[in-house]
Amino acid sequence: MVADLVVVTDGEQHSRLRKQVQPAFTKGALDSWRSTIDGLAAELVDDLIAAPGEDAVQRLTVPLPLRVIAALLGVPERDIAEFRRWSDESTRLINFTPTVPGLIDAAKSMRAAMALRRYFLRHLATGELKGSDTVLGSLLAHSSDGALSDEALFQIAILLLIAGNETTTNLLGGMLHTYAQHPEQYDMVRANPDLIPQAVEEHIRYTSPIQNLYRYTRAPYRVGEVTIPTGSRVLLSFGAANRDPLAFDDPDAFHTDRNPRTHVGFGFGAHLCLGAPLARMEAHAVLRELVNRVSRLTIAGPPTWSTNSSLRGPTRLPVVLHR
Repeated sequence: MVADLVVVTDGEQHSRLRKQVQPAFTKGALDSWRSTIDGLAAELVDDLIAAPGEDAVQRLTVPLPLRVIAALLGVPERDIAEFRRWSDESTRLINFTPTVPGLIDAAKSMRAAMALRRYFLRHLATGELKGSDTVLGSLLAHSSDGALSDEALFQIAILLLIAGNETTTNLLGGMLHTYAQHPEQYDMVRANPDLIPQAVEEHIRYTSPIQNLYRYTRAPYRVGEVTIPTGSRVLLSFGAANRDPLAFDDPDAFHTDRNPRTHVGFGFGAHLCLGAPLARMEAHAVLRELVNRVSRLTIAGPPTWSTNSSLRGPTRLPVVLHR
């Protein structure tokens, strides 16, 4: 299912797939979703303000990216609950472990992914997405020669779920937790909302929602006194790179007014995340709502954190948003 995804290809195949997907992620294409994202952020921050001590993950950091992705993919409101269940279960495949429980979870993930596949192929077959303002509609419009098959469009939908759903949830959850822990930094942004863009970049660096990804070497590579052979499985640790003291002064400290543009929270080079502008837009919208309406954030109970080896963020975060 994932064999042809942009994230796991190289060379000419990667360039071709990325070129096919790119039209849906231009600045103009994403700007058309800004009012939708701003409206959802306002609605969900409202909901969390009105529910002091409730779990921010369930009330804000999960629903926002999920509803944004659903809107981008043309999933109607009536299907959101089922869509959420399928997407949650299918993305757990990222954390596969070769154990009996891991194999059971992988089977559940594959069943959910197949349910998603049937869902999207059914909608693509009806033609209802063609001409729509959804991401898939935009890609269909730019693929009049039929270069993008329904199967390829489904794979793009899965990629969006992986890249734009749980990672953004982790970014938003980490942002809330960090500002509750560092009220002086939150006050700095409240006093100067123009800091929001670079504050979000510092959150991406500091929390690194994507901690690690595995890759395979295509040639021998020497690091210090060690040569890594061709075909070796290596772990890229974005979290470690984002705390590198050679790249950042005082790297373990959170500084809202830092300008950490050299962070690798969204990858680097040819594999730089296509969905990065969308994640930034959602984080900007939430932080803007918070600093305009919330004087401080406090943790209302012990948070729990993801045990996923690749993704880092709170899975439960009881908070109070004070007016």
